[in-house]
Amino acid sequence: MTYDPALAARVRAAVIDASGWDGYREIAMFGGLCWTVNTHMAVGVGEGDLMVHVGADGVESALARGARRATMGERTMGGVVLVSAADLPDAAAMEAWVRPAVERALARPPKPRRPAEP
Repeated sequence: MTYDPALAARVRAAVIDASGWDGYREIAMFGGLCWTVNTHMAVGVGEGDLMVHVGADGVESALARGARRATMGERTMGGVVLVSAADLPDAAAMEAWVRPAVERALARPPKPRRPAEP
């Protein structure tokens, strides 16, 4: 999987706007990019799509707004949807997906740190 650098830059700007400069971590993952906030995955990019963590309770609403279910191979990813870059024409459209995902991650307690492996 590859990602569109221009889409990634737009997502990065929206994540920074929602979380602050020090409020996120950007991680290269499976050929795409993922942004974690408060140690939780919020959004990602890959193959021309924005991947958004909406939670199990947010999937149906997201699908009604034009997203589609995220799959990895044969498996549907729970609580995660994909939004086509074509459906994100401007900063307001991007923010409408990114900000709630960031706020969702901020509302959860951080994951405990894993002990270092010897």
